[in-house]
Amino acid sequence: MKLTDLSPLMARREDGGLSFGRFRVDPALASLHWPDDVLEQFLFDHGDNAAFVYDYGGIDLREISWRLEAIPAADFDEMPTGASDADCIEHFAENPLHWVNARPAEVGRHWDEQGTWMRPPILIDRRLLAPPASGFQVLEGRTRVGVLRGRRRDGLHVASQHQAWVGHAGWARPA
Repeated sequence: MKLTDLSPLMARREDGGLSFGRFRVDPALASLHWPDDVLEQFLFDHGDNAAFVYDYGGIDLREISWRLEAIPAADFDEMPTGASDADCIEHFAENPLHWVNARPAEVGRHWDEQGTWMRPPILIDRRLLAPPASGFQVLEGRTRVGVLRGRRRDGLHVASQHQAWVGHAGWARPA
């Protein structure tokens, strides 16, 4: 199953007739056994975004298994995103306080107190991409990763590790 196979489902969502609760139980999506947070951030929010379809349209969604992992802060310093939005993480990193202040106040408090984001971003193992490569790529959460980079550069409080959903190939799925 590819992103383009979800076009009818995405059209129903676009028409406003499909809440996330109804979206997540669609038989095609339920068969993926993905965490709700990944379904929402990746497929519900961006599954028909032209840039996402361009960058990730070749991936068989059934081949991805997700796990919440702790990633060292330094690993995000050079982590790329999709080719269609290649410069956006650095754009957000240039002024991290602006992007935090553009969010609800609790986001800024969380960064100041915890040194990390409130919601884990979505990363994908680059071996799933064409052409395959090593390491991870930021699939969703580019603003969050940009804020992290900028805070590190500006000497602001940043935790040593950060939770992220990571998509890998070849892991066993629940029955």
